[in-house]
Amino acid sequence: MDYVIRPVRADEWQSVRELRLAALQDPVAPVAFLETYEQGLKRSDDAWRERTVAASEDGAGAVRQFIAEGPDGRWAGTVSVLVERPDDEARFGDAAPVDQGHAVGVFVRPEARGTGVAEELFRAALEWSWSLDEPRLERVRLYVHEDNPRAAAFYRRIGFAPTGETVPMPGDPTARELEYAVARS
Repeated sequence: MDYVIRPVRADEWQSVRELRLAALQDPVAPVAFLETYEQGLKRSDDAWRERTVAASEDGAGAVRQFIAEGPDGRWAGTVSVLVERPDDEARFGDAAPVDQGHAVGVFVRPEARGTGVAEELFRAALEWSWSLDEPRLERVRLYVHEDNPRAAAFYRRIGFAPTGETVPMPGDPTARELEYAVARS
């Protein structure tokens, strides 16, 4: 694999925006993301800067975004982990039962799929999650739409297991998001 997996840097907001907008145009975007392409386009440059700074390697530690950078400098994929604590207001799903990570924003460009990029992004995201001392995360969870079997199969293959918890899909209460988690070993 010819990709470098690393956290985003605070000044890379334009690349963060470009990759997110590409993700929001993917055919599975309606079942994979809670934002539309049109909503992403409406975000101001300042909003993109703030988002990037918060998730960067120099960020405060409540979120970290990892990217896969190719030899040509183009970003091939991303995953972010949000730190969730039991006393925090739930952003999605139920409140955290323990200090945990929440993997979000998973995307790999079609031309990089099947190359190991997604596995390496998750390896880095989990290593970062387990490296935190305060809070010490006990598990990392994610949600996958019930109509996204390709993603569900990938998550199971890399060690995430269904917890049995489900939540309604925002904007479509007839659809369900399934929770998957991996516990600290």
